[in-house]
Amino acid sequence: MNNAAVSVIGLGEMGRALADALITAGYRTTVWNRSAAKADDLAARGAVRATTVEEAVLASPLSIVCLLDYDVVDAILRPAAGALHGRTLVNLTNGTPDQARQTEAWAEDHGTAYLDGGIMAIPSTVATSQAFVLYSGQRAHFEAHKETLEVLGAAKYLGADAGIAALYDLALLSAMNVMFDGFFHSVAMATSHKEGNAVGFTELLVPWLTSMAQVMPAFAADVDSDAEPVLAQGLDVVLASVRNMAQASRDAGVRADYFEQSAATLEKLLAEGLTAYTAPAVMRHLRTSS
Repeated sequence: MNNAAVSVIGLGEMGRALADALITAGYRTTVWNRSAAKADDLAARGAVRATTVEEAVLASPLSIVCLLDYDVVDAILRPAAGALHGRTLVNLTNGTPDQARQTEAWAEDHGTAYLDGGIMAIPSTVATSQAFVLYSGQRAHFEAHKETLEVLGAAKYLGADAGIAALYDLALLSAMNVMFDGFFHSVAMATSHKEGNAVGFTELLVPWLTSMAQVMPAFAADVDSDAEPVLAQGLDVVLASVRNMAQASRDAGVRADYFEQSAATLEKLLAEGLTAYTAPAVMRHLRTSS
């Protein structure tokens, strides 16, 4: 087998971006997709089009899978288990930590080296300095293919537990999703005024959020430390502000569900005797909530 050969299974928008990056980097790239037409542009650029999953797997020592979900991964790879024996499978499909661990166990049962991963990029930024990819599984498997994986974006190895890449992937995506939810809510509030406009408001919002993000490392240090938190604010002050956000949202004709729930949580914490809004206090609440 040629160590410069890679197979890509799944040619959705992200899968095509991965394959394109490997072709550009000079790898002998074999591709497969259930809808064969999705391989046309890649084949025109030099990719080898496999007609079956088994053919794709047998073409390379390393197969990279990027599909809709783990159910699809299972349905597509299970019939190809024999072909995977003695090879490496890198699964970049979005899923849960438990799904990653279960897939690793299945792969190991069939003599396949397995890495799970999460792509922290959009298709247009794959193989650029903006992209990084999380990996977990046995370090030896990662080191054996690190040079190839670096083509897709900075390769970040997180540990031997196959599930940690999926955990970090979903944790990072959760922060992004909450950020965008907050963005749309704030724009809805600002544009409820006759003088408000989204572009002008966003010119204020982006530098504000960028500035506020600088405090995250200090919050993180407080979470990891057993010492007295460095950052603290009066819980009553935070509650008053959140109540105002909720009322202003309602007055503007914007749903206030998030802030109403947040206010209820803060009221509960105050009733329990908590007086300071700190990172450790927030973490304790999150970790004990049902």
